[in-house]
Amino acid sequence: MVQLKKSQYGNNVIIEENPVSRWLFSNTISAWIWLILRVYLGYSWLMAGIGKVTSDAWTGANAGAAIKGFMGGALAKAEAGDVAGWYAWFIESVVMPNAVPFSYMVAWGEVLVGLGLIVGLLTGIAAFFGALMNMSFLLAGTVSSNPVMLTIAVFIILAWKVAGWYGLDRWVLPRLGTPWSRRGKE
Repeated sequence: MVQLKKSQYGNNVIIEENPVSRWLFSNTISAWIWLILRVYLGYSWLMAGIGKVTSDAWTGANAGAAIKGFMGGALAKAEAGDVAGWYAWFIESVVMPNAVPFSYMVAWGEVLVGLGLIVGLLTGIAAFFGALMNMSFLLAGTVSSNPVMLTIAVFIILAWKVAGWYGLDRWVLPRLGTPWSRRGKE
């Protein structure tokens, strides 16, 4: 029988988490799983970002050229019905006229997401921005490794409390007010 707990805040009902998800997402014993996934995902982002940051077409004299080419391909896919109309409008009206700033944001965003995940600093936030980029690439009609990376990022976001335990989050998050505590077995 499921036990429901009344909250101290009126009639809100708090449903206890099941043991598996509590272990995966709230117990530091599972942190080694998140370390492996975090470093894999971070390395993938970091290598992709370094490739872009060192590319003339992304952040050099021709900044914006690569993103215009990529987005031009997405617009061609939109004509074939492979990219949603609203996203094609966003590409055409927002991204293409601002290709240079978007180029820098993508290149440096990939580097920062990769570094954040590798060192475990603000892990949940880094994973969120990685997932946002993966979703943007998927909406633009590029599959490649994006579904796998997006799935891993979503799980890391869910595990934000323990995903950075073997990383800088172990010291940074408590200073930011994360409610970590040492409790006995439940």
